[in-house]
Amino acid sequence: MIPEVATRATAKPRGPVARWLFAGGSLENVEHRERAHPWHRVMWLTGVDYFSSLAYQPGIALIAAGYLAPTATLVLVAVTLLGALPVYAAVAKRSYAGQGSIAMLENLFSGWKSKLAVLVLLGFAGTDFVITMTLSAADAARHATANPLLAPYVGGSNLWLAILLLLILAVIFLIGFREAIAVATALAIPFILLNAVVLGAGVVKIAQHLELLARWREALTAHMDWTGVVLASAVVFPKLALGLSGFETGVAVMPLVAGNEQGPDGVPLGRIRNTHKLLAAAALLMGALLISSSFVTALLIPETDYRNGGAASGRALAFLAHRMLGNAFGTVFDISTITILWFAGASAMAGLINLIPRYLPRFGMAPRWVSYRRPMVLLLFAVDLAVTVIFGASVEAQGSAYATGVLVLILSAAVAVTVGLWRDFQAGWRRHRAALPLSIYFGAVSLLFVYTLVANVIERPDGAIISAVFILMIVTLSAVSRYQRARELRVSTLTFVGEGSAALWQELTGKKVNLVPLGGAVAEDQLRKAGEIRQHYRLNGPLAFLHVNLIDNRSEFIAPLRVAVRKQNENFTIEVWGAVAIANTIAYITELIDPVSVFLTLTRENLMLQSLRYLLWGEGEIGLMVYTILVRYWEWTHDQSPKPTLYLMSA
Repeated sequence: MIPEVATRATAKPRGPVARWLFAGGSLENVEHRERAHPWHRVMWLTGVDYFSSLAYQPGIALIAAGYLAPTATLVLVAVTLLGALPVYAAVAKRSYAGQGSIAMLENLFSGWKSKLAVLVLLGFAGTDFVITMTLSAADAARHATANPLLAPYVGGSNLWLAILLLLILAVIFLIGFREAIAVATALAIPFILLNAVVLGAGVVKIAQHLELLARWREALTAHMDWTGVVLASAVVFPKLALGLSGFETGVAVMPLVAGNEQGPDGVPLGRIRNTHKLLAAAALLMGALLISSSFVTALLIPETDYRNGGAASGRALAFLAHRMLGNAFGTVFDISTITILWFAGASAMAGLINLIPRYLPRFGMAPRWVSYRRPMVLLLFAVDLAVTVIFGASVEAQGSAYATGVLVLILSAAVAVTVGLWRDFQAGWRRHRAALPLSIYFGAVSLLFVYTLVANVIERPDGAIISAVFILMIVTLSAVSRYQRARELRVSTLTFVGEGSAALWQELTGKKVNLVPLGGAVAEDQLRKAGEIRQHYRLNGPLAFLHVNLIDNRSEFIAPLRVAVRKQNENFTIEVWGAVAIANTIAYITELIDPVSVFLTLTRENLMLQSLRYLLWGEGEIGLMVYTILVRYWEWTHDQSPKPTLYLMSA
């Protein structure tokens, strides 16, 4: 094994600010190092995202569906239990390292199609997580400013308070965030209990005033029968799609779930089984809370109060807590709601700073600083600040973008599971007898989420527009980054094919040979090239002919190399397999061998076309690119040692 001499940055950050930014640690290829926990404890970490939507979901349901809110919520819960829950249970079984549906879709495609699919999904995921932070901060600010006891201390501006909450969130992540599960448990359990108290009080009040129930049933069936109610609820339920948030987080936290049983090939069957319990328990608990909250709020809150600008707008359950149980209890309820909403933003922040470095740096589609925690936190805070200011810290204005991001991620998971099962069936129906009926079922679920997404986009197209902006930003920045980083050495490791190659390698390194890259390893071509070189140049030492074989998937940014070395008379042949780009591999081998000289051939073809061939397929004008990469690397590392002489020859 050759040390990774030329694959890691050796230049040090300059200046105190740069040193502080990079001192926060790298996020790239970092696996979870926390100890595993019982699934029922990890559930609360998922729940801060999922359960916290109770703070605004009942109010959004009232605005979207009015008196149909309870029946539309029933449809939503049915879709959750029969659609989203089975989909993510299948994702947990197939992506048990916590990578989720994005990794599944990446593996279903190849080459640039795979990269583009990931970039698009990252755009929607970015929309989902960023809006989680900004919407949660906005709703937390609304609960604070609407509370009669807190309002004198926090002022009347939702915008500035939301910005302050986001700033506190960023500061905590800059310092370092620990004990997430303990904090989530301490916040989520009291929040659920307080909501249960409010809902229980609401049910008691309805039982004491049955005319409220009769009035609701009369409004429900005044213009349609129950069949019409069901159909109308099915049409309305996509507007309630925010109630589906949280499942992607449930899969992302899988590495934290304890489970001792191991299956074939190290598959963590215990962890998978316990994650299924986590997802099912969260879905059932949230389903019960959503149904009861929509029922209680629809019957007890007048339309004038839940409409935009009303006293219950965006805080339906908090409104009932104050009205039914008094301002003291209502204030406790508001504080609990504010803290869990704030922590939902923390969950989203943690999700993004671990999701983006998992993909973009590996694709070469992000600057190196994206792999470090503190620069990422500052970038996300800047994005959060811009989104909050643009939307004026409005929960309703951001709801459509949030729903779009959530639905696309669930749809992508459903499609990935469907395609994976279909491929299992094609691979051997005798071994995967259930694959065909399951693929048909999940295909139907995928169509259901297609309908939900399309209906949501038609109703509120601004969500799709916001997601498109995120996608455009990610794709554009990724393309620019890939262009800028294309001249890195782009090799992870180097191994030899046999002990003989490793032994011969020692005869090459340290100013002992002249390196001659060639397009092939044919002996006749080597003799011809050796004759040309010795005819025009006076050489010291033997020649080492280098031939590079590219991998099929040229969209990869970095890859390991396998090297074979042969000796023929006084000269050597070096053959390399697994390269992602010819010029970068030649530069890498040059750095390791440190030859006397390097003879590079120029094609003299159209430079624009050659540049595209280099960026997309790792080929192109190799001679000039090797020269450019080496000079750039030497300047970057400030290496003052003697360099090989580079000769550029015409083909």
